[in-house]
Amino acid sequence: MRFAPTKEDWNRNTMKFTTCVNRTACTEDGTHCRACGRSHEEIARLRQLTDTVTAFALDMDYDNMDDFLNYLTAKVSKKVNAVRNERPQ
Repeated sequence: MRFAPTKEDWNRNTMKFTTCVNRTACTEDGTHCRACGRSHEEIARLRQLTDTVTAFALDMDYDNMDDFLNYLTAKVSKKVNAVRNERPQ
């Protein structure tokens, strides 16, 4: 799993995230889902990330799960913004 951006990441155009329509609407053929338009690679990576965070949260067995998830959201958002601000113009 990569954490640091590469040179290719700096030059990549940003894209808009599209939520899943629903799991039963997802198509498996081709390179992209016809329901949400996301690539199958992106969908698989997001599922893996979701499974990893879920397993961690369940292992920790937090009583205040909403606080944990809000904290995680804030930390990831802050880190993404910091990395984006480091991009060469």
